[in-house]
Amino acid sequence: MFNTTNALVLRETRYKEADRILTLLTDKEGKITVKARGALRKSSKTAAATQQLTYSEMTLFGNRGRWTVNEASVKEAFSGLRMDMEALSLGSYFAECIEAFAIEDQPEPALLQLVLNSLYALSNKMYPQEHIKAAFELRLMCICGYAPELSICAGCGCEEPEQPVLSIGSGAVYCRSCSYGAGDTVSLCDSSLAALRYICSAPAKQLFSFSVSDEAMKRLANASERYLLRHAERSFYTLDYWKNIRII
Repeated sequence: MFNTTNALVLRETRYKEADRILTLLTDKEGKITVKARGALRKSSKTAAATQQLTYSEMTLFGNRGRWTVNEASVKEAFSGLRMDMEALSLGSYFAECIEAFAIEDQPEPALLQLVLNSLYALSNKMYPQEHIKAAFELRLMCICGYAPELSICAGCGCEEPEQPVLSIGSGAVYCRSCSYGAGDTVSLCDSSLAALRYICSAPAKQLFSFSVSDEAMKRLANASERYLLRHAERSFYTLDYWKNIRII
């Protein structure tokens, strides 16, 4: 059975001498694993289209639950990532997150749209990396069913919590004075809380269209990252690598 689909390469692994094993997020099948025979040969017509963080049109051949790349052509290479190690490592973190949360063989158009928009913004330097990262992390949590409850203080019901904090475990926002017993929390401010609310509800194409001060950005980035890591219940080596090379 042949199936033509658009696919983002989340991960590539060398197999034998010239093959690649790919983890793809496709528009029709969701997350799947495929083999790209001979993709590492210099003469391969699928080499460019089967690289990590490349969005390609692929014709796949399916047999007994296994997929093989028959043809592939690049739709979007996100070339800006290849020229910037920090951007490439952050894009790889996005891919690792998507792979962790996507469900095998289940179409997830919202996830595909999120990661493609994020990689495009990152590749073209449309916003600072911390800005794109925070929006990606929180929106991913919303899509995957972990949307935080940010409308009112979970303690007193105030619509504009005083000295707001976010409970990492429950996803509820509290006034600082109401947060006793809320578990692990991160401090916000009015501006970072407004940004969190915006990210959760904004149209996909306008996800990154918010602005905050540098201090509010730090709070937003901290909250988004810690919230994702809590619900992922794991670490991400690509995130650690991104942080390390930014220090150097």
